[in-house]
Amino acid sequence: MAKNYMFSSVRFSDFQKKVYRAVLSIPLGQVRSYSWIAKKAGRPKATRAVGTALKNNPFTILIPCHRVIKTDGSLGGYSGGLRKKRELLDLEKKIISSVKI
Repeated sequence: MAKNYMFSSVRFSDFQKKVYRAVLSIPLGQVRSYSWIAKKAGRPKATRAVGTALKNNPFTILIPCHRVIKTDGSLGGYSGGLRKKRELLDLEKKIISSVKI
């Protein structure tokens, strides 16, 4: 009998997998640039491709693409809107500051 996985139809390219793994390595409350992700994914000049991969992230609650910003420190884009991106980043900062000893 074949197993029925809810996300079995989701397919990622090798590059997308590398991008999502790099994003997963960003600690809570921190951010990294699109160029940082591109370097981690093995394609240092592919910052726009990183943006496209993040735009197509079907699991934004699991793969926290809101932690990726532009090199100049501005927010860049976010599929949920820039207001939501800022709210998520602010929430993570509050979480970190509330658990520091």
